[in-house]
Amino acid sequence: MKKFLLSSSRGFKVFIAATSDFVSLLIATFFALLVSQTDLSLINSAEYFLRLLLVPFITVTVFYAIGVYRSIIRYIDFSVVYLILSSILISFSLILFIKYLYIYLSGISNLFPILNSNLITLYGWLFGLSNAFILILGSRILANYLLSDNSSEKKVVIYGAGSAGIQLASALRVSSEMQPVAFIDNNSSLHGTFLGGIKVVHPKKLQRLVNKSKVNEVLIAIPSASRSVLRELLKDIEEYAVKVRILPGLAELAQGKVLVSELKEVDITDLLGRYEVEANQELIDRNIKGKTVLITGAGGSIGSEIARQVARNNPKTLIVLDANEFALYEIKNEINSTKTNTNLKTIIASVTNKRRIMEVCKVFGVDTIYHSAAYKHVPLVEENPFEGVFNNIFGTKACLDAAIDSNVETFVLISTDKAVRPTNIMGATKRFAEMILQSYSGDKDFDNSTKMTMVRFGNVLGSSGSAIPLFQRQIKDGGPVTVTHPEVTRYFMSIPEAAELVIQAGAMGEGGDVFVLDMGESVKIVDLAKRLINLSGFEVKDENNPNGEIEIIFTGLRPGEKLYEELLIGDRVSKTDHRQILRAEEEFITKEEVENFIGELKKAQKNNDVFALKEIFNKVIHGYESEQDIVDVISLESLDNKAS
Repeated sequence: MKKFLLSSSRGFKVFIAATSDFVSLLIATFFALLVSQTDLSLINSAEYFLRLLLVPFITVTVFYAIGVYRSIIRYIDFSVVYLILSSILISFSLILFIKYLYIYLSGISNLFPILNSNLITLYGWLFGLSNAFILILGSRILANYLLSDNSSEKKVVIYGAGSAGIQLASALRVSSEMQPVAFIDNNSSLHGTFLGGIKVVHPKKLQRLVNKSKVNEVLIAIPSASRSVLRELLKDIEEYAVKVRILPGLAELAQGKVLVSELKEVDITDLLGRYEVEANQELIDRNIKGKTVLITGAGGSIGSEIARQVARNNPKTLIVLDANEFALYEIKNEINSTKTNTNLKTIIASVTNKRRIMEVCKVFGVDTIYHSAAYKHVPLVEENPFEGVFNNIFGTKACLDAAIDSNVETFVLISTDKAVRPTNIMGATKRFAEMILQSYSGDKDFDNSTKMTMVRFGNVLGSSGSAIPLFQRQIKDGGPVTVTHPEVTRYFMSIPEAAELVIQAGAMGEGGDVFVLDMGESVKIVDLAKRLINLSGFEVKDENNPNGEIEIIFTGLRPGEKLYEELLIGDRVSKTDHRQILRAEEEFITKEEVENFIGELKKAQKNNDVFALKEIFNKVIHGYESEQDIVDVISLESLDNKAS
């Protein structure tokens, strides 16, 4: 029967609903007469019952006209309740209007006995109205119960009983995927109340809901919550091993209604609960507004985000440059799809091609360069060391020389915490790149007008090749999750945060500055892995919980990898006008020494001599320690061939 009704045409469903309402109204009117009359003989004729049909006929007609039958019976909310009540009131008012109109026009008060005030008292009318409302609404609740199939729906809890939570609950009713069983809210005045038929409970009741109601997902609907508040909520929820999804923030919801499709998975940014970046618009504008800006490595994680933010801040011209054709194509299409009307130029080029970079600078009259092009993946650069040297060191020098020769106003190098006392080739190449800028700026005899600035920060969340997206894929695949070492820690920052701070730090540079971004507290990677597992609805499988679903496996540190990262080489650091940006004062070598070491690097590269390369880094880079054996794939293959 249920299957037949659900598969029936809409017209047939309307007919069934209208028939049900007609019968309900007939019953309600009959009982209105009973409470109004003590003499039942007055309602004991066929003629009277024919006239009795007038009330349900008019009311059902009003229902149809107002749109009661356009509502989906399977999904009852307050709007439907309001529509039914208002329709009943309108229809009963219409009936009374007809009665008194006839009385006024003809003086005949008994033309319709059912409308005669002697037949139905005021009390009777109120009784009939309330009965009609109860019967009609009850029929819909019953239909909702009988026709609903919740067996295939996920049972979810909505955290937040505000307007966003209520809208989300309404949206879920239209979906066959999720069934909200409760609201959770910290507001004690709401506890025990019902919103749209859904009970509001205390957060401590979540465990009971998980166990008794088989809730397997929590939807956080508090778009106004700050990151720190959200982090605390996630801490409270993660012990229950339920999947968590979150509505976007207010800014993202400002343009439309709350939709189920807008729910997003928990990410590391939510877990870290970092504070928002303080935006100083004057600093942002200084090197961008009305200027021609060149971004190298514009297809990468940081470069592409810098490009997005530059495009939003009214540059004269934005030039995005990358050797990766597809990555460049992607960022070009993205920027062109926005409403910024940016004068965008796309250049395919290697940063090692000084002539090409200089040509770009002179033809377009570049004012500002954000140099983000680099090889950054530690193990891969360790296996291909001279490509790291070629791109990260020689590429930086080529771009810097092109900028100086073209009288570019500002050159900003995007650096990394791995440049501090590096244990790997990648970190060493980035530190050497910093030293090139420092030596050029520190040479009093070197005549140039280009301000050179370095910005150093830690890991960015969601960047290509980073661990966090890998964890998310591994969890989705059912595990195991691989972590290199139980004690490894890292600093984290979101890509938009890093890009915005890079732009502001670059504007504060006076020449040779090393700016360090405030990364907050370092976190254990294994702790992040555990939290991601729990908030994805799973339990960690270990010796304490052998029945868990996802195991964490420690694979050992990779070539060149450190247990922890640092942001400062020394302890000389000063504040700037921006509380999230610090200025480091560090020792550096002369421009002449840098050029001599570059000559040695070129010789080592020519001979593919990794041993010589490491010796050069030992001499020039403070704190460089390479505890790893040579893993350069070409060198190892050559050694194997010689041995055989």
